[in-house]
Amino acid sequence: MSRIATKTYEACSPLRVAFLGLGVMGYPMAGHLLRAGHTVTVYNRSSAKAQAWLSEVATPDRTQAAATPREAAQGADIVFACVGNDDDLRSVTLGADGAFAGMPAGGVFVDHTTASADVARELYAAAQALGLAFVDAPVSGGQAGAENGALTVMCGGDQAPFDRVKPVGMAFSKAFTRIGESGAGQLAKMVNQICIAGLVQGLSEAVAFGQHAGLDMNLVLDVIGKGAAQSWQLDNRGKTMVADQFNFGFAVDWMRKDLGLVLDEARTNGARLPVTALVDQFYADVQRMGGNRWDTSSLIKRLQKLPD
Repeated sequence: MSRIATKTYEACSPLRVAFLGLGVMGYPMAGHLLRAGHTVTVYNRSSAKAQAWLSEVATPDRTQAAATPREAAQGADIVFACVGNDDDLRSVTLGADGAFAGMPAGGVFVDHTTASADVARELYAAAQALGLAFVDAPVSGGQAGAENGALTVMCGGDQAPFDRVKPVGMAFSKAFTRIGESGAGQLAKMVNQICIAGLVQGLSEAVAFGQHAGLDMNLVLDVIGKGAAQSWQLDNRGKTMVADQFNFGFAVDWMRKDLGLVLDEARTNGARLPVTALVDQFYADVQRMGGNRWDTSSLIKRLQKLPD
């Protein structure tokens, strides 16, 4: 089954773009750029995944795979990336084989990795020194949002490169918004993850409570979903929690990485995050249960009634 859903794209002048990182998110995001009319060069640390993407999109006249980030970036108007963490991001941008070494003057690098605000500012400065632009642009919406081209993108960086990038990025987005200066996109993503952590824990406790009480929780979720308790998490994860299904893309390991970034930033800026710190430890419990690759709604596994 294709991981790139059908979507109606806004009119946008076709460009030469590169996409670095074809994971759960990057694979469909690159596909949407191609389907929107752009010429796309891809790079992935595992070349087999790049070849799989080329085989699926089957558009040899407008696609190719590169052996290094530098080769992928050569001649690209915009270089997009979605990799794992700060060090992965540095590895695809800096050095002799990094994208910055291959990008033409005036090119824009757009980073969709959820990373630290510090690395965003570091790479913004490095890009500026080379006559390039850097936009930190983490995303929300998960695997389904990437596949459906319906991500929410939070951006930090200068206005002019953001304005150049936005019409192109809308190929895989439903909202593409500049929050502020360099690093602001990553900080906004941290706000997003704080909200999700608290919501998922609350929903987990509610579902587990109802199960312990012997309620028909699918019916209960239908009812309370029409009132003040309604949320994206309730609508999309409540019934899958009841069904003990936890294979929906955004893994516990990734959430712990994100919450680590949040808690590090809070230690720097003085914010108090008692609930977030507690939920981070609950996710550590899920990891100890073997749930590293379960999705984030698996918090309920800590709370479910054990069989008699």
